[in-house]
Amino acid sequence: MAVKIIMLIVFFAVMLGVGFYCKKHTTDVSGFVLGGRNVGPWLTAFAYGTSYFSAVIFVGYAGQFGWKFGIASTWIGLGNAFLGSLLAWVILGRRTRLQTQHLGTATMPEYFGKRFDSNALKIVASLIVFVFLIPYTASLYNGLSRLFEMAFGNYVTYDTCVIVMAVLTGVYVIAGGYMATAINDFIQGLIMLGGIIAVIAAVLSGHGGFMGAITELANVEHAVPGAYASFFGPDPLGLFSVVILTSLGTWGLPQMVQKFYAIKSEKNIAKGTIISTIFAIVVAGGCYFLGGFAQISGVEAVSGNPVGGYDAVIPAMLSGMPDILIGVVIVLVLSASMSTLSSLVMASSSTLTLDMIKGHIVKDMSEKKQVLVMRIFIVIFIAVSAFIAINKDKLGYIADMMGISWGALAGAFLAPFLYGLYAKWVSKPAVWASFIFGSGIMILNMFFRSSFPVVLQSPINCGAFAMIAGLVIVPVVSLITKKPDKQLVDNMFSCYESKVTVSAKKALGE
Repeated sequence: MAVKIIMLIVFFAVMLGVGFYCKKHTTDVSGFVLGGRNVGPWLTAFAYGTSYFSAVIFVGYAGQFGWKFGIASTWIGLGNAFLGSLLAWVILGRRTRLQTQHLGTATMPEYFGKRFDSNALKIVASLIVFVFLIPYTASLYNGLSRLFEMAFGNYVTYDTCVIVMAVLTGVYVIAGGYMATAINDFIQGLIMLGGIIAVIAAVLSGHGGFMGAITELANVEHAVPGAYASFFGPDPLGLFSVVILTSLGTWGLPQMVQKFYAIKSEKNIAKGTIISTIFAIVVAGGCYFLGGFAQISGVEAVSGNPVGGYDAVIPAMLSGMPDILIGVVIVLVLSASMSTLSSLVMASSSTLTLDMIKGHIVKDMSEKKQVLVMRIFIVIFIAVSAFIAINKDKLGYIADMMGISWGALAGAFLAPFLYGLYAKWVSKPAVWASFIFGSGIMILNMFFRSSFPVVLQSPINCGAFAMIAGLVIVPVVSLITKKPDKQLVDNMFSCYESKVTVSAKKALGE
């Protein structure tokens, strides 16, 4: 117990130290929200990866989908790496950095407001961000609860851990802003990389190594022989939906896309692409690979479902490990969760301040006042999410809460953001249609789930459907509605046409 508590104290001390060290970067809005658009490739890539993967992935998704799909759940991690990281950087990275700087935007709602010349779009987008980041934040804490109960028993209560985590995350984000978040994400990312490798090795060694574990998995009693050890598992369609939600979804999440706003230079995009992809292969691939052995975790099954629910699976797999390794797991999941939490509170507080308060409720806000208001909203957002998490008995499965959050955000934002970066023809009504459909279908799914077709009753499947539907809705509505002002759009796209000089190894001469 002493070892685990000492590890936590050291971890928290480092996080706070970084926060106060980075205070010098928070004197203006750009510094507080974007680190002055001067963040290097390692910090940006790790900030992207650690914002992506949290206790939601490690406990909720790895447990639930490892149980449902077996070793085939590894495909979800690989989808996250190549679709959610590699392609996201290649397709979105450079254009996001150029256009957001050209338009002078620091948040996704602000981008929508200026790109489509509509204050109303900006305000509605900011409301969608604030409302649907709350269930995601609550799911972070809910994931931690299972691990803390397993690791500390009655010595450290879950409520205490929620409060400590919330307070410490708030302190370092308020003190150091985006730069503190980025540096802490790097440190937390290193812990995640080492921790997941150690945990996989420990779990496999307890089942006679990789081949021994695969043999056990192929002979699970309550399933078709070999189903959980097969290439695509027992439910390929369900597996595909999860891959789409968790991979393509990142393209429309404000806390993820905002990382591209802060990129320092061209060479950092290439480096960041490689680093974030490798990080995702190890962390996401490792989490889902570990979850793939859920059926042999020792958790009993009743009618094919785990006793205690899906969220109990991963803690059960880890409960028999040595104390030092359990300490590593606790720090690993705390790292993943605090990094994601810091990104969420930065995204929500900056959105509310810059997109709703500034220029609407308060007409004239100085840089200092904007930073102060953002800090106040960080406190409010963390307090609300912690309160919800403490009342965790009313929450659903971790994966379902994340499905609602990601489905609504990416369903509303992905298509207009992606098309908006590349196409001049996207119309304002098309953006409204995407906002209404994406968030609307997930709200209906929350309250009237049983009325949906069976395949869409799952928030995961419904979220994936919302994203794909948005990619169709935006071009179709743009085709039948009034075209945007040509001069205005040409000016927005002029940033792509400015000439730059590069070395011969980057481009052949005439």
